Formats: sequence, structure tokens, C-alpha cells
Amino acid sequence: MDTKDLRAAALTHLGALIAFDTTSRDSNLTLIQYVEAFLDGYGVASRRVVNADRTKSNLYATIGPSVPGGVVLSGHTDVVPVDGQAWSSDPFTLTRRGERLYGRGTCDMKGFLALALAAVPAFAKGQTARPLHLAFSYDEEVGCLGAPSMIRELVTGLPSPLAVIVGEPTNMEVVSGHKGISTWRVTVTGHEAHSSLTHLGISANMVAVGLMARLRDLATALEDHGNPASLYHPAHATLTIGLIQGGTAVNILARECSFVFDLRTPPGQDPDAIIAPFLAACGAEDTALKRQFSDAGVQVQRRSATPSFAPEIDGPAELLARRLAGDNGPARAVAYAAEAGQFQGAGFSTIICGPGSIEQAHQADEYMEITQFERGAAFMTRLCDAMA
Repeated sequence: MDTKDLRAAALTHLGALIAFDTTSRDSNLTLIQYVEAFLDGYGVASRRVVNADRTKSNLYATIGPSVPGGVVLSGHTDVVPVDGQAWSSDPFTLTRRGERLYGRGTCDMKGFLALALAAVPAFAKGQTARPLHLAFSYDEEVGCLGAPSMIRELVTGLPSPLAVIVGEPTNMEVVSGHKGISTWRVTVTGHEAHSSLTHLGISANMVAVGLMARLRDLATALEDHGNPASLYHPAHATLTIGLIQGGTAVNILARECSFVFDLRTPPGQDPDAIIAPFLAACGAEDTALKRQFSDAGVQVQRRSATPSFAPEIDGPAELLARRLAGDNGPARAVAYAAEAGQFQGAGFSTIICGPGSIEQAHQADEYMEITQFERGAAFMTRLCDAMA
């Protein structure tokens, strides 16, 4: 398949994909319908794996012969919000300015999805001896929530693939590992009273501040015990509190305060063991508060748990991706989390490699360099040739 033709087709797909507002809080079904219709035009059957209320869906499909040795191209369909960001152009309209393509999701990661779709015709027309598998997921940006249900079906339904390529933005360099991420929400319920009469109530905010101080101290301890030889940057596990909400007025003891935090761990570190002392402290605080007021307490809810992705140096996925990308560089790892760890945990040889830079993701005027898109197109062309 000609790289120039593939790139042109991918650019058309990218414009269509960017136009779908698939912010994680909303449905992704319009994008899924677009992909289904495109695949149907080539006689390719696809399968949805929906969420509980059927407002979102994963989608997977096999293009080409149903035989072992294929390649899975995995990517997420959701994007982060644009709320409050100062964009220079409509974030949901693909816009070229100079040598850059602007729009929400250009690099993270609809650019990769567009390139994957552009590779479909070569596989659908029988130009390859081994199949291409597409695996598009939902809610990656809020904890890789969608992919696991799809991966379970892939384990039983696919002829054993050679490799999974997760197309997160890596500048088309092969990435062999990522940190895991676990997120929790802590909700403190106090007892309202006038703020001058602290003996008649409990300020949820004051209790929450004490619990957050424990997390701050834990974050410092994790930083002090990083492994200098680690591939990851930063080398240590990280813990941050990303969201705090609490109170109704300055002169009322707060009835409720909640905060959300994430813990990102390199392979080999157990997030459950790290966080266990904090959870025990929350349990003790809950008991103490209930002794004062039965309606008070502390609740901890685990929101997500995405496993880390450990390097499989010289594994089938890494060898293939390096050959396709022309990458002879050192082993690399990233601090962000993706579905690569979930695929690896299910027994698939996995690698991360995709166009664009993570440094442009999640911000106003997100963009992908044209040169990155071209490198991605060349990668897909080589993949088609490699599967012949």
C-alpha cells in the first residue's frame, strides 16, 4: 500500500474523528457508528462491547484472514475536556496551521486511530496473509475503564496474535513500559453547626485536611525511595491529590468534604501495599467520628486500578514495532498509564508506539506535527508489507 495514499486517507479519517466530541463524560457512540459504517463498507464485521448503561462502547474487528500471527492496533476513543481552555480554533474541527494539525485528540489519540483505519483497505482486499485486529476502547482517560471487558473477549475470540501495539503518543518511538495508576475518592461526612460552636459539630474539611496531610507525607516518602536506575521519569512512585470539594459557607462546620487522589507505581511496586496504612487510618477515623455523631464518618471508594506495564525486552511486539518504526534506540518507559498493562496481563505481547508527543496532550491547542503523521503513515505501510 502506498504511504502517500494511506496518509491522505488517514487525514480524512482524522477530520471525521476529531469532529466527534467524545469527552469521557459523554457518549462515544457516534464515533463507534462511524467506524462500524466504514468497516461495513469493506465487508468487515465488527463487535461492540458496551458499558452497563449502553451509553458507551468498545469496538473490535478482524480484517483479513482469521489466522494466528496478526497484530492488534489498540487505541482509546475518548478525549479529555476542553472546558476553560483558551483554544485558538474550534477544538472539534481539524485545523492545519503551518506544519501542525490542531484539534482535541489529534495526538491523544485519534491520530493513531485514523492511521489504523487507513490501513484497513489493504487487509480487507486480501493483500496480507495475516490479519489486522482493531481494538478501540472507551474511558481510557478516566482510568482505562473500558478496555478490560473487550480484552476478555479478545482472549477467547481472537486467533493468537503476534503483538498488540497501543498507539499512545510516543513520537513514533517504541516504549516498553508504563506505570500503573490507582485512583481513590475519599468522602468525609461531618456534622454541621455554627463555626463558633465547634464542640457541637464536626468540620468535614478539618478532618479531610488531616487525611490529606498523611497522603502528602506518603508522597514525600515515595519520592525519597525512588530507584535511580529506573527507566521511569520520575523514577519513584508518585501520589497526587487532584480534586478537592468541601463546605458550603465560611461560618458553617462543613458537612461534607471529598477529595480524589491517584497513585502511580512502576512495575514491581504493589499499590495496595503502599496505600494500606492510609486506608487503615481512614477506617480508624471513621470509627472515631461515628462515636461522636452517628451520621459522620469516612468512606473510601476505589475508582480505578490500571496495572503497570513491564518491559518485555526483545519480545515479539517490541521486535516488530522497532522494525516498523526504524527504532534502534534504548529501552524506554513512560510515567503515564494506558491499556498496555491490561493487554500484557491478559497474556499478549504488547508495546506502545504512536504518533505525536504526550507533551502536547491534554492542553489548549493540542496538535500533532505533520512529520509525526507522516511517520505514522510509513509505519502502517510497513505493517501492511510485513503481514503479506
